[in-house]
Amino acid sequence: MTERILDGEIIQTRLDDWRAYDGVRTRRVFAFLLDYLIIGLLCIPFAVLVAVLGVITLGLGWALYGVLGPLVALIYVWNTLGGDRQATVGMRMMGIRLDRLDGRPVEGMLAVVHTVLFWAGNVLLTPLVLIAPLFIDRKRTLHDLLLGTVVTRDDF
Repeated sequence: MTERILDGEIIQTRLDDWRAYDGVRTRRVFAFLLDYLIIGLLCIPFAVLVAVLGVITLGLGWALYGVLGPLVALIYVWNTLGGDRQATVGMRMMGIRLDRLDGRPVEGMLAVVHTVLFWAGNVLLTPLVLIAPLFIDRKRTLHDLLLGTVVTRDDF
């Protein structure tokens, strides 16, 4: 039996406990900033690799510079958010993780789709993306709502 009682309320899973969502919005913002700093730093060695590839292919390889940033970001997200800990390095530093509401683990493809929907949402609905968690249950964003995911505190 996985049920426990907290202040007279029956809690069946950690996702049902309100404390798992305390401070998640702020932590998500800082995790985003940390992750994109890490992705920016990861782009440096890949940029050098593309430069060498461009010289070897007589300039043809330099076309990869156009997709270098998004490609590095998607590989980073696939390996971290889609990994065992279900969190990027920035999310781990902030003590949060991505969970599925159905209880299954987050796999790499879901992590990539989650990130692509985040980027698309920012392009189309920039101010509304940040306002949505103020009104949606469990402080979820629109892409969380679409994919059946939620970001929770890892330390709880």
